[in-house]
Order: sequence, then structure tokens, then C-alpha cells
Amino acid sequence: MKIFTALRNLAHKAARKALSMLPRRRRFGIYRSFVECNPAPNTRLVLKIAETREELEACLSLLHDAYVDSGFMTPDPSGMRVTIYHSLPTTTTLCAKYDDKVVGTVSLIRESALGFPLQRIFDLSGIRARKGNIAEVSALAVHPRFRRTGGSILFPLMKFMYEYCTTFFDTRHLVIAVNPRHIELYESLLFFKRLSGTVVDNYDFVNGAPAVGAALDLKYAPEIFRQHYSGKPKHRDLHDYFINVRLPNIQLPNRRFFTTNDPVLTPELIDYFFNQRTQVFANLSDRKKALLHLIYDLPDYSKVLPPLPEQLKDLKVRRHQRFSVKCPARLQYPEDSAEKDPVAVEVREVSRYGFQARSNVAIQSGIWFSAIIRLGKEEVSRIQVQAVPDSERKGEGLFGFRIGEPDLIWRKFVTALYRGQTHSDLDQATRFLT
Repeated sequence: MKIFTALRNLAHKAARKALSMLPRRRRFGIYRSFVECNPAPNTRLVLKIAETREELEACLSLLHDAYVDSGFMTPDPSGMRVTIYHSLPTTTTLCAKYDDKVVGTVSLIRESALGFPLQRIFDLSGIRARKGNIAEVSALAVHPRFRRTGGSILFPLMKFMYEYCTTFFDTRHLVIAVNPRHIELYESLLFFKRLSGTVVDNYDFVNGAPAVGAALDLKYAPEIFRQHYSGKPKHRDLHDYFINVRLPNIQLPNRRFFTTNDPVLTPELIDYFFNQRTQVFANLSDRKKALLHLIYDLPDYSKVLPPLPEQLKDLKVRRHQRFSVKCPARLQYPEDSAEKDPVAVEVREVSRYGFQARSNVAIQSGIWFSAIIRLGKEEVSRIQVQAVPDSERKGEGLFGFRIGEPDLIWRKFVTALYRGQTHSDLDQATRFLT
């Protein structure tokens, strides 16, 4: 068996070397010819958000073993790869389960006060200039049993990631930092573009291994996929697979409101993964400890967060907690205004007494508008709002609004957001609206 494995590895190495000698365009075409995306995967496969302790532990254990095997980390006594980014409410871990066992995982890290892992070594200013939220694709692993099965786990997991980002996670740009030997697969199959032409020789986030950064603009991805995959057999057409095929295996979150995050970490889970099983919190810098307290500004969480140093205990926090949403709205000018046409905006962030919205046209400050805001599939708030100057976001198409008198729907909506610490208990907290 060992001899067979050694011969197989030698054959793969020789094939990779021969392939690397071909012109880039020819090489990428060959990579795309290997695509195997089954539009009707086995019903034993389920794709969902990892939310229970058992699911999260299985994902982090699978990731640990894959990273250790690849030399991207040294073995941890916990048997899991757990980072500070896994503790954030803006990070979502997706999992693939086969016969109820986790066989694949990937994490999506949306920007927070802690930023992204790769921004320490790659410049993201070019992506930020194109606007839209950014998420780092990280912590990807597939069980060894399924690594040579024609993408039977990888492609459904990638499709789940694509649907989740474009439908629920309010993400336009995906960024990755991968080993140089893997970057061409992302470039050829998914059309990621390198952030720069250089390779970082020592990336401390993966045990000093080299890394290449790349990004994919999801706004233009469907057309790029169409140009390169349309006309191919159905099992090789990633455009049809990502855009048109609906996999019943995917369990998308059931959200009553148009929120954009799916936090799953209760105080008990945070304590288990970051204090009891690992030393992640204990090893944080004072700055990161302070940022965690800003992110989890709730009494139940402060008990399990790392203690703040004395000099930071008087830390000032934002007076009203804010929540990320994506709610369509319409603003109507007053009857005596010269402007008569309503203005379409998208509410992006809400607090108890105000919100931030994106608009394609300038919004006059000081004017009281009648706003109709769709908070969810069946919840609509009708309130009076006033645009307020925001010098920090000037020129970005973002405008702040104060609410005159919140209506009953808005008050119940925000109260539900405050009560709902995770995506599952948020759903429970909103049931009193009916």
C-alpha cells in the first residue's frame, strides 16, 4: 500500500510539472476541463451554517488536521484550529455534512474592528475603492476521504458559499490568501485576480508558509463564468451550477428580518472554544481584548471575555449598539418641497434611534422625509426621518438619518435585534411581532 501511494504521488508530481510547462491559457483550459459539478448531489449531503458545539468542533478539528498535514500549523493540544476571527459575530462558518458527519468546511470573515487576517500582508485599498463589503474566504478543508472524488464536496461547498455571500451576507468582494501551489486553481476555475504580482514568503497566519493574495468581484462573476463555461456539458458548466441550479442539499438561514449576519456563538460557546479548550483569549494583546469588549458590549458576554487591563477599564463605547442590515426603503420629500419624486435608498445599519443608508443621489440634510422601510418579508415601518451631515462618509453615497418618533414596528424590530444574540434566538425573539 505504501509503495502504491508513493508511486501515485510521484505520478501526480510529474503530471503537475508537465502541466506547469504549458502556456498559461492552455493550462487554465485544462484545469477547467477537470470540473465535475454534479447538479443533483447525493441526498446524504447537507450544506448548512455550523451552529452547534458539535458542528463547530468538527469543523475546527477537520481544519486542524488539514493544516497540520500541509505544514500550515503545528499540532494544537485541543486538536482544533481556532483563531480570534472565529470568535466574531461577523464570521460565519459553513459546513458540508455527509451522513451527519462534517466532511467539509470554510469560514467567511467579514470586516470588523479586527479587520481581516490577510490585510496584514496585502494591500486592499484597490478593492475598497470599488465599494461594496469584503469577506475573506478562510479555513477551507475537505475530509481526506472526499479529496479525490471529483469535487463532490468542494463544489457544493463553493456553491453554498457563493449563494450565501450574494443572497445573505451582503458581500461583493471575496479575498483569499493561499499557498502559491494552489493559486492557479482559484484563478482558472473561479477567476480570482491576484492582489499583486508578488508572493509573501512568510505568512505568520499559516505557520510561515508562503502566500499569494487574490480577489473576486461577485458583481461581475456571473458574466465571467458565462463567457468561459456556457456551452459546456452540464456537469462542467460552473456558470449554470452557480447561477441557475438549486441544490435542495443547501439549508439557507431562515431570517425573518433583512439582517446580514448569522452569529451563532452564545456566551457558553465562546467560553468553551476560546477559554476552556484553547488559549486564544489568554494570548490576545491588550488592544484585541479591548476590541472584543467593544464588539460584544453585552453583560452576558463580558463574563466570558478576557479581562480588560486596568488602564482600559474606562473604555468609552458607542452609546447605541448598531446592527448590520440590508433593507430597501423609499424616502418621500415633504409636500411643500420642490422635489416630488421619491428617493430609493438601502438601509445598511440601524440603531434604536437612527440608521445609515446608501443612496445613488445626494440627500439634503435638515429635511424631514416620510420613510417607508421594508424590514423583512412582512414587516414595513413608516416613520419620519431627517438626514444628518456625516463628514466621515461624505462622497461614499452613505447618509445618516435620525428618527423623529419610531413607530411600533421599528421599536419591536430593534428590540428583537437587541434580544437576538445569535441567528437562531433572533428568530425566536421576533415571534412576538405576529
